[in-house]
Amino acid sequence: MVSSSNWSLSIFSSLLAILILTVPCFSEKAPYSTFAKDATSAPEVVFFDYIVIGGGTSGCALAATLSQGSNVLLLERGGLPYGNPNITNITGFANNLADTSPSSPAQLFISTDGVFNHRGRVLGGGSAVNAGFFSRASKGYVKKMGWDEKVVNEAYEWVEKKVAFQPQIKQWQSAVRNGLVEVGVKPYNGFTYEHLFGTKVGGTIFDPQGHRHTAADLLEYADPTKITVYLYATVQQILFKKEGGSKPRAYGVRFQDSKGNSHMSYLSEGSKNEVVLSAGALGSPQMLMLSGIGPAKQLKAHGIYILVDQPMVGMGMSDNPMNAVFVPSPHPVEVSLIQVVGITGFKSYIEAASGPLELDWMRRIAHDFKNIANQTMDPLKIPSEVHFPKGIPGINPHLLHTPMQAGLILEKVAGPYSTGFLELKSKDPNENPKVTFNYFKDPRDLQRCVQGMKTIAEVIESTSFSKFRYPFTSAQSLMDTMLTFPLNLRPRHLSASVSLEQFCIDTVMTIWHYHGGCQVGKVVDRNYRVFGVDGLRVIDGSTFIYSPGTNPQATVMMLGRYMGQKILKERLAGGRK
Repeated sequence: MVSSSNWSLSIFSSLLAILILTVPCFSEKAPYSTFAKDATSAPEVVFFDYIVIGGGTSGCALAATLSQGSNVLLLERGGLPYGNPNITNITGFANNLADTSPSSPAQLFISTDGVFNHRGRVLGGGSAVNAGFFSRASKGYVKKMGWDEKVVNEAYEWVEKKVAFQPQIKQWQSAVRNGLVEVGVKPYNGFTYEHLFGTKVGGTIFDPQGHRHTAADLLEYADPTKITVYLYATVQQILFKKEGGSKPRAYGVRFQDSKGNSHMSYLSEGSKNEVVLSAGALGSPQMLMLSGIGPAKQLKAHGIYILVDQPMVGMGMSDNPMNAVFVPSPHPVEVSLIQVVGITGFKSYIEAASGPLELDWMRRIAHDFKNIANQTMDPLKIPSEVHFPKGIPGINPHLLHTPMQAGLILEKVAGPYSTGFLELKSKDPNENPKVTFNYFKDPRDLQRCVQGMKTIAEVIESTSFSKFRYPFTSAQSLMDTMLTFPLNLRPRHLSASVSLEQFCIDTVMTIWHYHGGCQVGKVVDRNYRVFGVDGLRVIDGSTFIYSPGTNPQATVMMLGRYMGQKILKERLAGGRK
């Protein structure tokens, strides 16, 4: 029988949990002058209830939520997104990705597959450098992950109030939308955040003025008296202690500021206090390995003490393949990123973007990327030359050397089925790990790409899209032109002009939706606790087996909120659920 005192305590705890998780506390608007600070100002030693490593798409939502019931430290290796026009304005998207400087918010890396890619190095993470599309995961995905649908929907809404908007659909996007419906990607579902088969207008994190709203904006939900954000703080290692026969327990982290000074952050006393890794699909498995959790052979090769031999860390790395067609337009087009999507029954997503583009600018960027590749990859694997088109049928060749009105129609393979792996290159956390994604290794992914490219060709040649296609220019001629662009560092084959399978393989690019490396059921449990240790969780896209929906960012932000609430409830209940 439950005593009256215990019953009263239970009621009090429940009411307290409801108040903390639902009643908004005093908040502060960006750029958070009272709690976001350069790590050079950090004391040598600090104590917190929770230490969140990575102020990215998940980490910001998680830290903001945890601060509503505990003291939180958020460590971000980059700076603030505010004040950088390449981040805050829609017109800066391409320039941001082209920035290869050591402090670039979009850090370039090149997989061993020869595909250019980027990872966020800024508060807000990938949401500060991506194309901004906002769409939820399917209900089937939510069910498969074992998440509570009601709480998931509430978490999505919490995110959407700060960062999501209905886009203004103009001429190019309208033509693609109507073309998709014309060629059979039906029904038309209008504007919705939901993942529905057919064609729809999704959300965007760009407001009507073209200003980006990132996951960093979710810190406006944080209690400014209970959160500290250190910027330009690079975590070197997670610290563990082991007592008797118990599992190793995380008790803090060591991080370095931009001047090279070391700082220690420890967890305060309390069995519920934890370190949470939210460093992304590259950063989280990399940090586990640097902290002694990973494949023993690989750790030993780098002289890292083996805390837990965990061969699944770094495995299951996937990147959704993207293939596209560049379409010069005889009429002006708006500056638009992803707004419309065709969600096909064969699991390929068709999307589009538009705006003025100068091919000479692309040539310069490709040259910069190739120079970096020569420094980081085996030169024998890099094509010696990449050539731009001398002409496109039906188009004045002089247009290829001036800013032209154009757009891109792309397809993304859902899933994917193909997987690869991640390996350390060194013990330096600033150095990108070595990543292999194995694009199209599974033939099912290749078949989806082929079907997606056929659908793109049909859209280009549809009546609805005809205004934006030069006369006498066919979809095939545009695809042939793509084979001459420096899209990646992969070899080209003559057969690619007659084989869509080879075209997909030769022209594959990233859509920046890579995931895996710390997957649920392999590296973490369903509560995102790391197997083999205590006091450590991983909460970000590295835990995904498949990418959720047409774009994962909404779900990654949602996951930070969802798990933050769950952790606080466990804390308040005083038990481990």
